[in-house]
Amino acid sequence: MRKMILVLGLVLSTWVWLSERGLSQITPPQQQVPCFFIFGDSLVDNGNNNGILTLARANYRPYGVDFPLGPTGRFTNGRTFVDALAQLMGFPNYVPPYSRTRGPQLLRGANYASGASGIRDETGSNLGAHTSMNGQLANFANTVGEFGRFFRGDNASMNSYLSKCIFFSGMGSNDYLNNYFMPEFYTTSSDYTARAFASLLLQDYSRQLTHLYSLGARKVIVTAVGQIGCIPYQLARFNRNNTRGRCNDKINNVISFFNSGLRRMAQTFNNGLLPGSKFVYLDFYQTSQQLYLNGSSYGFEVVDKGCCGVGRNNGQITCLPLQQPCEDRGKYLFWDAFHPTELANILLAKLSYTSQSYTYPINIQQLVML
Repeated sequence: MRKMILVLGLVLSTWVWLSERGLSQITPPQQQVPCFFIFGDSLVDNGNNNGILTLARANYRPYGVDFPLGPTGRFTNGRTFVDALAQLMGFPNYVPPYSRTRGPQLLRGANYASGASGIRDETGSNLGAHTSMNGQLANFANTVGEFGRFFRGDNASMNSYLSKCIFFSGMGSNDYLNNYFMPEFYTTSSDYTARAFASLLLQDYSRQLTHLYSLGARKVIVTAVGQIGCIPYQLARFNRNNTRGRCNDKINNVISFFNSGLRRMAQTFNNGLLPGSKFVYLDFYQTSQQLYLNGSSYGFEVVDKGCCGVGRNNGQITCLPLQQPCEDRGKYLFWDAFHPTELANILLAKLSYTSQSYTYPINIQQLVML
């Protein structure tokens, strides 16, 4: 028995070391939930924007330079946060984009995320076409309609199946980056105070998440907006004088209204507003801050500029087609002006999956086991 425990410990420690360096494709031996459904923006989009007219596309090199399938439409060099999360949950394959998934494949889940999208329909329109959260919910409603055929009209069995699935919703970043903090395109920053805009977003988001619940979602992860005042795009705009390396605290303070409200919303859902559901609030702000402030402890040598990009902090223009990225992606926190590298995504997933410090009221592993 002692020898078996030592062997298991060695296997586990080896997997942790490899996965932390972004090298391991090893996953738990058994898929822990029947399906995984993903809603969000470019942080988790895996190809839904490839076929539409938009600047928010990533289906060209060097995007995907470290991904086995090449440039699939993921806005990073390799795996996204939800790719890593799916592996932690034991999925043998990556969850496919909804744009290329129909029929029985949907029973394993689908990714509805769309780069540049937000809670508000107009968010991201400065970049071209996209599928907002409302549009993503409409696509999921179509999926539920197909499920009706698979379960031959047995709604009880269908709802029981969906209740075991994990739902991920990461929205809000673009409602600030490509709406509130873009006064040349949108009037929201002059129409609303920071607190009022957050309340407006949360009101819309509450309605959307309630609709998701009505379509069968019961185990739901909702994410805070990360430290967008510290991404290379904002550093390039903010650090024009003698403030190099400083985050834009004004932006970070503004999004705190949304994040604190979202946590309270999840608590309200869990306290009986949506019976039978369990919402987990994932504090992306704290996890991204952890990697930014303590990058060296995770092997990151560069935390203030993109591995690929143009201009100050490699953040003024995002990664261009066929541009040569940095050679050692494992030393960079950010891949481009907006998005983390594959290694950062893996670390964020691991921090979120088992840690109790960044999730509320339980971690993702505990949500999976419910």
